[in-house]
Amino acid sequence: MSNVIDDAAVSIIRAPLVTPFRIATGQHDELANVFIRLRSSDGACGYGEAAVATHITGETVEATMASLQSATAALKGRSVDAPEDLCREFAPAFAGNHAGLAALEMAVLDLSARIRGIPLYRLFPPAVAQAPVLSFATDITVVIGSAEEARATATQFASRGFEAFKIKIGKDEELDLSRVLAVREVAPESTLILDANMGFTGERMLDFLDRLDRHGARPVLLEQPVPKHDWDGLTAITAALQGSGTLVCADESVGSLADARRAIDRNAVSAINIKSMKSGLIEGAEIARLAAANGIPLMLGAMMESAVSITASAHFAASLGCFDFIDLDTTFFIKGELSHSPYLDDSGRFDLSAAAPGIGVAVPFH
Repeated sequence: MSNVIDDAAVSIIRAPLVTPFRIATGQHDELANVFIRLRSSDGACGYGEAAVATHITGETVEATMASLQSATAALKGRSVDAPEDLCREFAPAFAGNHAGLAALEMAVLDLSARIRGIPLYRLFPPAVAQAPVLSFATDITVVIGSAEEARATATQFASRGFEAFKIKIGKDEELDLSRVLAVREVAPESTLILDANMGFTGERMLDFLDRLDRHGARPVLLEQPVPKHDWDGLTAITAALQGSGTLVCADESVGSLADARRAIDRNAVSAINIKSMKSGLIEGAEIARLAAANGIPLMLGAMMESAVSITASAHFAASLGCFDFIDLDTTFFIKGELSHSPYLDDSGRFDLSAAAPGIGVAVPFH
């Protein structure tokens, strides 16, 4: 089978959402992502996806399209025998556009794995001894909305077997309190994760957690409580919650290996959220290995990603084997064919034990 890229294409593909995906800093009303397809001369295809979240990263679909179109022209005729080296060569061209880099890396790795006849997870060296981990469950997100909507979401997904709920907070503290308590009431034995998306100050966050404590609704993990550059706030919250049973997790604050080193060196957080759209897959793996070597728990998250990127991230989790929290649920918010991952069931469990070569998801390019 040919190992040379013969053709490359980039396209914006849209899909409707089941409901608007609302967080403290903005919302998605539809999936509108940039996809790349690389094809070898004998027809093998590798796919990648850039999920652009302008309200979080400042990236745009237009700039991502331009970056990927420029890269595809240069990729033609290149071999994918050493996919990581090829990805590293192109990474400097995606400075400030990590979603575009993630898409390119995904497509190169997918094509290489398909040509070799192996699942994508076999391309990543493990970060811990027990890897690969081929079966694991995702949480489900409760987006910002009314308490009744939170209750309905928790009721629906608890009945399907979901055991962890990630509740978006940070817009209205009184409403947030009622929403968290509604989820706790519906699913009293579930794992609670709170994601503030930078919506609090350190003092307000600790006060809010005290209120939850009085209701018996302490979360196991608190994600990005303060603005991304507020390292002092993160550090203070982490120190205050040491030994409490609640981890403080950096998301927006850690988008690179350098950010991760800073967070670890100053004990700013007790967990880190890795997303391919923040750092790409190659650097994301480096962050995971650094965190694992320092005993830092890890979450694997996503932007508004379709089954292509979500399944690639599932392979990433399986191969590295070091993730304590899996937050790969966005396909449950999408309608249509891009919502289906062959390795994810209706209860939120991934199983890659019989994974096909590559990522295992194709994209309907037109």
